Amino acid sequence: MFGKRPDGSLVKGIDPIVQFTPYIMPRRFDALVQTKEELDFDQMTRYIREKRREGHNVTHMSMIIAAYVRMLCDYPEMNRFIMNGKLYARNHFCVSFVTLRKTNDDSVKESLCKVQFNMDDTIFDVSQRLEEAIERARVPEAVNKTDALARALMKVPYLPNFVVFIARHLDNHGLMPRFIHEASPFHTSLWISNMASIGMNYIYHHIYDFGTNSMFVTMGRPEQKVFRNNDGTCRSKRIMPVGVVIDERIASGGVFARMFSTVVGYINDPQQLESPPDHIKTEVPMQRVEGNHQINA
Repeated sequence: MFGKRPDGSLVKGIDPIVQFTPYIMPRRFDALVQTKEELDFDQMTRYIREKRREGHNVTHMSMIIAAYVRMLCDYPEMNRFIMNGKLYARNHFCVSFVTLRKTNDDSVKESLCKVQFNMDDTIFDVSQRLEEAIERARVPEAVNKTDALARALMKVPYLPNFVVFIARHLDNHGLMPRFIHEASPFHTSLWISNMASIGMNYIYHHIYDFGTNSMFVTMGRPEQKVFRNNDGTCRSKRIMPVGVVIDERIASGGVFARMFSTVVGYINDPQQLESPPDHIKTEVPMQRVEGNHQINA
């Protein structure tokens, strides 16, 4: 209440246009912009194979997340969110995603994960946190806080509508209990989905109006493309198409442009992510986690 929340603090001294935008577009679905990025899949795969020979289980998803975490050290604006028409700086960084769960009857079931990271995590830290969270979520009959809460709500008719209504009201005023924040995958810095893992191409996934998420990224299956070299010759390589949807209200267009360029630069040169950053720029004090921290486990 009065601008105080357990997951962030009001941003002050910002550009007047950015500050005014939430009043023009009060709902998150009013403010969605989308773009497609093409990542060098062959180069990413070569790096992954090299690191796995060294004993590090790096994946395409962990490379993208590690690059995003490192980008935030220069552009913390990308970890903001809008709530009740006000702009907040999130005091932690976490990622939500869906993973398939192993079952005893070979049926397909999904489990929601939300993992928190530190700003000084290396690509190896990110990969280890993800690997441990996914393995924990894939255990047959594993139930995390999100699954348990959803099952309890669905047992009582009309209870989900009532709970979501109350939760929205409390969230708008910074009064929602911490355990709901921790159980909710919608209160997250970044949603990411590996569509290629189920044989699908990238999509432009909407951002949920419930919660605090401001960006959704989907990874599509690799595509073969032909590129022209500077000398006029052509070469063929595989790219990974990535669909990105952003809440445009959190920052200016210039920040978005620099963010994309920085993330792609780290993915093209991932060795930069193997050591902690030289500096970390933040808008608010950031919470730290030790070891693996799967928030909703």
